[in-house]
Parts: sequence; C-alpha cells; structure tokens
Amino acid sequence: MVLKAIIIDDELRAVKLLQAIIEDTCLEDVSVVATCNDLPEGVKAIKKHKPDLVFLDIEMPGYSGLQILDFFNEDEIDFEIVFTTAYNDYALQAFKLSAIDYLLKPIQPELIREAVNRAINKINKPLNLQRYNALRQNLDTESSKKVAVAIGQSIKFLNMDEIVFIKADGAYSEIVMSDDNKLVISKNLKHFEDILSSIKSFIRVHKSYLINTKFVSEYVKSDGGYLILKEKYEVNITHDKVEKLLQVIGTN
Repeated sequence: MVLKAIIIDDELRAVKLLQAIIEDTCLEDVSVVATCNDLPEGVKAIKKHKPDLVFLDIEMPGYSGLQILDFFNEDEIDFEIVFTTAYNDYALQAFKLSAIDYLLKPIQPELIREAVNRAINKINKPLNLQRYNALRQNLDTESSKKVAVAIGQSIKFLNMDEIVFIKADGAYSEIVMSDDNKLVISKNLKHFEDILSSIKSFIRVHKSYLINTKFVSEYVKSDGGYLILKEKYEVNITHDKVEKLLQVIGTN
C-alpha cells in the first residue's frame, strides 16, 4: 500500500527538503500528492486528494497548524498527522504527553522513516481527536502550567503545581493531587519523568516515585531514608538523590 501524503509548510526550502527525504527514503511507501504553503491551501488539498498522511508545520503566518481541526468535521479527519516543528524542549514535552507524532526541524531522514512506519500501523484505525485537543491545550501559553492526561474516553487537565507525587504501578502510574485525589494513568513513570524533566521542582527520588519538591515537609534519615510529603505521605528516597533534593528545595 502506497500512502498518499501532503506537505503543508510556509517555508519553501523546508517543503523541498522534506519531499526529497520522503522520496529518497520512503519511495515505495509514500507518494507526495501535493505541497502547500499555508493552512487554507492545505485544507483544500486534503479535501481534494483525501491523503493518508499529512506533514504539517505548526508555526505558519495566518493560521497555526494546530487549527487544522477547525476546518473539518470529526468524521472527515481520517488521515494521520505528523507535525513538523522547531519548538523548544518544553513544547516537545507537550507532544509527548499528548501522544502526537512530531518531527523536530532540521528533520533527519531516519526519523522520517520511523514516522512513516508508525503512520502505516495507524491507517484504518479510529483517530483519537482527544490527542489533538490535548496538544492544543498543552501548547496554550495561558495554560502552560497544566498537563493533559487521558483517562478512559476523556482528557483531564492537571495543574502541575497541584501534583504532589507520581507513583509507579507497573505499566501504569498513580498521580496523587494536593486535594488527595488519586488518578491512575496508563503510562509508566518514565513517561512522566520525561514530560516533567524541565520543571525543576519535579525529581525522581526513587525507582517508584517522582515527586514535587514543593510538597516535601520532612526528610527522615532512619529506615533507609524516606520523605514525608504534605505531612502525611511517606515516599522512599535513594541515598544518591538526597543531595539533589536539598539543592532543588533550596532554590524553590
């Protein structure tokens, strides 16, 4: 099966480079049927060509690539999207958290191949629009202190400052909030460690715990060492993390 692809990017050089890489690395799997330099033109091309895959730049004049959902009814979005972006590390965490495929500029050929392979595996599967709505929420500068997590068929937006700690539970994670509400998320602890790595108040203090240092009320040295968060939750800490913990708390 040869996937029909459309490239939408306002930079002509970026379009030509991406098309050349696709033709060089994915010629047997992908055919670029149109290239467009803004979102309205891209929407017209999508409705005309019915592509399987859309490579979409986010930062374009006039319309952001994230606004693509505004131009289609839910049942019309039957194509996979791979966002191309030059966003910084914090914004990339939003992509990861929202489970959205992206390529970081300058684009590397081997990553194109991987993105195409993922798209092939997703073709003919229901598109989860919640992922894209979560991405828009996570990239919104006014809500930059919130993260979106999938719970069943809904998306819940959590204020980072209200996360006390996250506990590993196999392939799942339990998030404990400041109101003592507990949420079980189908992502492992490493996933959240990567997402929150740029937020200095969050550190992995143990193989089973990622904590928000703002809620640490006590460090107890006995019994191998453990922390008390919110004066009620006991959380294990490994010896080599104590110094880092003290440094972070000292700068909060």
